[in-house]
Amino acid sequence: MQRRARTVSWLPFLFSCVLHVLGLYLFTTGFLLTRLVLDDKSDCAVPPVDSTHKGGSSFDKAVVIIVDALRYDFTDDREPHHFHNAIPFLHETATKQPNNAVLLPFIADPPTTTLQRLKGLTTGTLPTFIDAEDNLIAQLRNASKNVVHLGDDTWHSLFPGLFDEELTRPYDSFNVWDLHTVDNGVNEHLFPYLAPTNSSKWDVLIGHYLGVDHAGHRYGPDHPAMTAKLQQMDAVFRRVVETIDDNTLLVVMGDHGMDSKGDHGGESDDEVEAALWMYSKKGIFGRSHPDYVQPPATAKERPVNQIDLVPTLALLLGLPIPFNNLGKPIEEAFIGAKGNDYHNLALVNRLAAAQIHRYQHEYALAKGLTEQEVSPLGLWDTAQRAWDALKTKPTQEQWKQAYERYSSYQKLTLSVCKSLWAEFHLVSMVQGIGVLAASLAVLVVYARGVTGDHTDLTPLLLMRGLLGLFFGAVGGAAAGYLVEPFEVRHSVLFGGAVLSLLGLGSALSTAKFRVRSPLPNSFFGWVSLLFPTLLAAGFASNSYTIWEDRILYFLLATLGVLFFASSLRQDKPEDRALGCYHSLVFILLTRLSSLSRLCREEQMPYCKSTYYASSTSSTSALWQLFIPLLVAIALPEAIKLFYTRTASYHGLAPFWLGFTFRIGLLLSASFWGLDAADDADFFPQLPKRSQKGIRVVFSRVTIGLALAVGYTVYAWCKPLLQIRTRPARPGDDADPTVVSQDANTALEIRGYANIHGSRYALLVTAWALLLVHVQKPMGAGAVAALLIQIFCVFEIVAANRLNMPNLPFSPSSSSSSSSTTSTRPTPSAIGPTTLALLALSHFFTTGHSATLSSIQWDTAFLSTHAVSYPLSPLLVTLNTFAPHILCAVARPALLGAVAMAVATYLAVFVGIGLATAGEVAWLRRHLMLYRVFCPRFLAAAGAVGVVGVAAVAVGVVGTWWGFGSVATVFGW
Repeated sequence: MQRRARTVSWLPFLFSCVLHVLGLYLFTTGFLLTRLVLDDKSDCAVPPVDSTHKGGSSFDKAVVIIVDALRYDFTDDREPHHFHNAIPFLHETATKQPNNAVLLPFIADPPTTTLQRLKGLTTGTLPTFIDAEDNLIAQLRNASKNVVHLGDDTWHSLFPGLFDEELTRPYDSFNVWDLHTVDNGVNEHLFPYLAPTNSSKWDVLIGHYLGVDHAGHRYGPDHPAMTAKLQQMDAVFRRVVETIDDNTLLVVMGDHGMDSKGDHGGESDDEVEAALWMYSKKGIFGRSHPDYVQPPATAKERPVNQIDLVPTLALLLGLPIPFNNLGKPIEEAFIGAKGNDYHNLALVNRLAAAQIHRYQHEYALAKGLTEQEVSPLGLWDTAQRAWDALKTKPTQEQWKQAYERYSSYQKLTLSVCKSLWAEFHLVSMVQGIGVLAASLAVLVVYARGVTGDHTDLTPLLLMRGLLGLFFGAVGGAAAGYLVEPFEVRHSVLFGGAVLSLLGLGSALSTAKFRVRSPLPNSFFGWVSLLFPTLLAAGFASNSYTIWEDRILYFLLATLGVLFFASSLRQDKPEDRALGCYHSLVFILLTRLSSLSRLCREEQMPYCKSTYYASSTSSTSALWQLFIPLLVAIALPEAIKLFYTRTASYHGLAPFWLGFTFRIGLLLSASFWGLDAADDADFFPQLPKRSQKGIRVVFSRVTIGLALAVGYTVYAWCKPLLQIRTRPARPGDDADPTVVSQDANTALEIRGYANIHGSRYALLVTAWALLLVHVQKPMGAGAVAALLIQIFCVFEIVAANRLNMPNLPFSPSSSSSSSSTTSTRPTPSAIGPTTLALLALSHFFTTGHSATLSSIQWDTAFLSTHAVSYPLSPLLVTLNTFAPHILCAVARPALLGAVAMAVATYLAVFVGIGLATAGEVAWLRRHLMLYRVFCPRFLAAAGAVGVVGVAAVAVGVVGTWWGFGSVATVFGW
């Protein structure tokens, strides 16, 4: 019965994780900005204004080239960086042929991800998570234009079925290590299509190059590889210009920029400042001011919004402006070659403004608002009066005034829309926070307030929790239909979550167990509550959040000092020495690992990054390649010391730690050495694909050793106990390793009262091998330091008697009564809390931060040649949350009550998730919301999910198997 009870003890944690996810989902759906998307489509038969003037200059064809991550300053003709003067053609033509070409800063709306940017570039409105909007591609298709796309396959997920199936060639966009496949593929088809013999097969040709973006992700912008890609693009543009005819418009643009390390996704200047270059052999472009002939020296001068391209292209190609558009026509394209055609400029701006006005009218009706709430009607009336004044002998100045009025209306409407759509669904946010708070309360009571064997609670918890989930969902559905502010889907989830939590709470309160206050009753208990609380509360400050890595370093160093002081107070010399020694090692490794840093932009210039070769690189410095090699030599020996001290280094431990574990680390070190050799082109005679193939083999073997061999050793390994008989000695009565004795002999067992005696610690090292491998060289050293710190925590907790192991027998007797078990003190929370703080701290030492740009996407291809689902996303997850996973796997090894220990560890992350949710809700109008607070909440939410899965799938389930080996020996 005992074995059966343990097999189902993971079910409450799985159920708890589902509730946490429900709470996070409810909050996120209310927090992430959404807006009403209208299904209306623009139609030539129904123009936004009555006018016989079309405005604009029509082109029969267009070639649109997107150079992913083409930052505006890449087009600069200066030479202080690799990326300067590497693509001179754009600046050169805009300067020498101002009527044929125009080069402008192209400002993206955050988030600066390709998917969201393509939506803005085709719909002319602010990004949303919904795709079903009127857009340029659909308008082209409705006008019987044949659209051909080459390159990034993101276009096909946005506009399925709208491209010519026979001519279109999509390429996978996820492999950021591959700089050439997509670009070469685009070139392979682009120039044959541009040939006169094939030009009749298409009307609009879209080519999306990815090499510049991938070079940035892999090497950073200031690298020779970036120079080579920009030079390749320069040659492409020159060749395209030679090929197109007078009736073809050429547009080259970046969808976003990149930061100093080559990443993007945020809202820094370098990430939002892309480049736009338009070219025509007709010579239609003009400038309204003589100073505008030269391209802007910086992106701060004469920028245009990316949404402005939509009405510009629509008018130049003779298409209706998409219904949801909020942009205005780009001045240089319509003011005429002499720069004074305000008549034409007023016409096209009136058309665009009228479309915006019609959209705002329909949006107000759909939302049940007055038109005044969504549109600056005063400016619209002023613009209309200016237009009416043109009916009798208009002057050039009057045309200019009309243009300025309609332009002002567009600008203010865009500002109103940004403010209007910055609305949050407060009901869903409150529901999510409520579910998270209640689930955290139940988790804390389960972890710290219930005494006795938690596995016996499982049937009662599941029964009441599931019943509550069912009846709550039914009640929520009814409330969603009857109560107007509630949305049905959210109400179902909220009702089910609330009643299931009430069911769990009632199960805890009515069970035949003693439920006591979960508040701490010891010094380290209060420390374990105080430190996470201070950390969570600090996320209400943007500066605190920005410097979170330093805060965690201070908390861990303080914990090390407290452990050292506590160890000095131990009665036994052995405990005193062990506790002090491992506390000092813990502090030293905390300091050493803190040297691995990847600074946030906001931390500059008070922070110096060490994780990569430089602050502008995404590759490791050559000296860092020695770190994985040092780890392969030193880490097995360091772990071996823990085993030899407890006489547990026998059985399969030498095979795993002394041989397999070390071989895996050496293979991993070799992998990163070969990767660096590929980056530096050390072996030019060896094809790149062959070099990649060798690395893939090394990676797969390493992963196989960690999981296949590691779990095999874990499954077959017998308890690493040393059992022997020896002559009886004085003092054996006080020796915990002596389980029986008579007058002459004593039976001594070493290894049963520490983690090294079970096989579970071998599972921790197996996962450590996997997680070391998926880190870059500097991160490998950080994870190795984390593993040693984890083992130090094991020793510190044991030496200070902080775990109070809930063993079913005491060292001095062969059995114990159930009453003794039920009254045994609750283990201290300091062990799991320390592991949680270690996980949070090493999240930063492995080169991550609460920013989208710090995600190391290239790790998706460690063991694959191309994108492979679900392996590629899984590798990125392992890389990002490696410290969280390793500490979750290690948490049961503290030898306390496993259910209580895992619940305590999980509660720390749920508490941080709850705190960040509440703080971003309160600070939802803060200037730094989407730059600082929102990414921190998303990181906390991701950690809750990953820790929950790791705790259930590896920790709780694996504990029954691993600790069961000890149980089998002793018959319990």
